[in-house]
Amino acid sequence: MFEYSLLHWLTFLSAAVVLNVSPGPDMAFILGQTLSRGKRAGLAALAGVWCGALVHICAAATGLSALLAGSAVAFSVVKWIGAAYLFYLGLMAFRTKAGVLQIAPVRPASFGRTLRQGLMVSVLNPKVALFFLAFLPQFVVDGAGPVWAQLALHGGLIIVVAALFELPLVFVADRLCAGLRRAPRLGKIFDRMFGSILIVLGVRLVVSQR
Repeated sequence: MFEYSLLHWLTFLSAAVVLNVSPGPDMAFILGQTLSRGKRAGLAALAGVWCGALVHICAAATGLSALLAGSAVAFSVVKWIGAAYLFYLGLMAFRTKAGVLQIAPVRPASFGRTLRQGLMVSVLNPKVALFFLAFLPQFVVDGAGPVWAQLALHGGLIIVVAALFELPLVFVADRLCAGLRRAPRLGKIFDRMFGSILIVLGVRLVVSQR
């Protein structure tokens, strides 16, 4: 069970690396939370995004993603909800009164709330669901085990590869943020930039096709 060739693993891991270094709503959310609220919020965002990825992996393994791919209505509903949520987060960044680089907040950001936000950002992106549906089956090998188990294995390994890139990103961004706190005027500029990025990603999601 789970016997694959070296070429199989090299191809899969190369694709997983490219996937995880490509910018998107998940990466933008993780980076934005880290810079605005520190390492703890960044790790919470990371955990939420990974939980969302697990939802997509389970959906692909059980065939739920195929239902989303086959229904234009379901795809549109999830797409519009996801875009609306990105718009909401972007507008909240614009409404921040103090610059994010002035942080040393009196009230630490809620780990659970940030985790739930990361989960929603990931789950409400139908393009991610369709990606896993299209990507994972390419690495299913006859005789290597049950199809669902192979899909789950490769999906889980994508999260492992993500950890190799996203965890260092959180710690580096946190250190960078600590240095930039000496320039508080940059805070509001960063807020506006982060909010704009989320809104642009929401627009991209709206205009995206299956």
